[in-house]
Amino acid sequence: MSNSSPSSPPDTPDNSLSNPLNPLRARVIRRITLVAILTNASLALGQVVIGILTHAFSLVADAAHTFSDLVTDFMVLIAGHHSTEPADLDHPYGHGRIETITSLLLSASLIVVGTGFLWTSGMRLQSMEGQPALHPAALAMALFTLLAKEALFRFTLAAGRRLRAPLLEANAWHARSDAASSLVVAVGIGGSLAGYPFLEPLAAAVVGFLIVHMGIRLGWQASRELIDTGLPEAEIERLRQAIIVTPGVIGLHEFRSRRMANHVLCDAHIQVDPHITVSEGHYISEEVARAVRNANEEVSEVLVHIDTENDEPPPQDKPEASPAAALPTRHATAAALGALLDELSGLGAERPQIQRFQMHYIDQGVEVEVFLTPSTHAGLADALKQRTANWLAAHPRYHKIIWYTHYAP
Repeated sequence: MSNSSPSSPPDTPDNSLSNPLNPLRARVIRRITLVAILTNASLALGQVVIGILTHAFSLVADAAHTFSDLVTDFMVLIAGHHSTEPADLDHPYGHGRIETITSLLLSASLIVVGTGFLWTSGMRLQSMEGQPALHPAALAMALFTLLAKEALFRFTLAAGRRLRAPLLEANAWHARSDAASSLVVAVGIGGSLAGYPFLEPLAAAVVGFLIVHMGIRLGWQASRELIDTGLPEAEIERLRQAIIVTPGVIGLHEFRSRRMANHVLCDAHIQVDPHITVSEGHYISEEVARAVRNANEEVSEVLVHIDTENDEPPPQDKPEASPAAALPTRHATAAALGALLDELSGLGAERPQIQRFQMHYIDQGVEVEVFLTPSTHAGLADALKQRTANWLAAHPRYHKIIWYTHYAP
C-alpha cells in the first residue's frame, strides 16, 4: 500500500499557484482579500457621507450592506489562513474543510441578502408615495460604487478560478451581490430623478432572485463536498483509464474519489503480478499515483492499495472465500523448509542452507521460492524433489515449492 503525496522532486519545483500545497497560494488569497476589505471600507465610508449630504437614504442603507460584507471578508481572510495549516494529530487530512464550511456560510449570507431584496422590493411596490427628492450627486456616487464593486467582483472571481479556490469564488459572487444592490440603488435614484420611482423595487426583485439562486448553487456545492461526493462519472472513468494503462498494472477493481475544498483525494485498489517483489509493487503504486495526478491537477493525494488478485467482495448469493488468516505464516514456512532439508542428512552430504525464500499468496494458497547455498552432491536434487512432492501432498495449503541454487555472484 502506498500513500503518495503531490510533492515534486527538488529539481522540478511546482510553482503553480493552483497547487494547494504551494505556500505562495495562501499569501495571494490573503492579499486579494485585503484588497476587497479596503475597497469595501472606502466605498461604505463614501456612501455614508454622500448619502447624508444628499438625503439619499438608499445610499446609507447600501453602505450598511457594504459594512456587513466586511464581516464576510474577514471570515474569508481567517479561513484562508487556517485552511492552509499543515496536517496535525487532530486533523490528519489538513484543514481544507475550513474553506468548505466558510463557503457554506457565505452562501447562506447570499440567500439572506437576496431574500431581503425580494421582501423590501415587495413592500416598496405596495407603497410608492412619500419618496424624498434626491440630488444628482447621489446618482453619481451610486454609479461609481456600482463600477467599483463590479470591478472587484471580476478581479476576485478571476483570482479564485486561477487559484482553484472556491472560497474566493464564493466571496466574488458576494461582491456581485454588492454590485447588484448598488445597481438597485442607481436605478432607484435614476428613476426617482426621471420621475419613475417604481423602477427601484422592480429591479430589486429581479436582482434578489438572482442572488438567492447563486446562494443556493454555492451552498449545494459546499454541501456536496461535506458529504464526500465523488468526481463526475466521466472524470472517474478518465482517471481509471490512466491507471489501467500504467505499466505493471494488470487490473483495477476499486477506485474512489472525494473533494476537499480546492483539491481531490483518491484511493485505488490495483492488481499486479503476484510474483513480483514488494519494492517493485511499491514502484508501480508510485507510478499509478503519478499518472492520476498528471491526469487531473486537482488531485493532491492518491492512496494506492496493491493486490495480487481481485479481492472484491463476492456477490451476496455466493459464499465468502477462505480467509487469508488461515494461510501459513512466514515463521511456519521457515520451520517446514528446515525440516525438509533436515531429512536429507542421510545422504551423506553437507546440508544446504537457506539463503532466503519468497512466499506468494495466490488462489487461497502459498507458492514458495527457496534459494539455497550451492551443493556438489549428485543425488540432492532428485531426493529433494521426491520429498517435496510427498510433503506437498500432505499440506494442501502449499501449492508449490521451487528450489533454487545460488551460484553467482
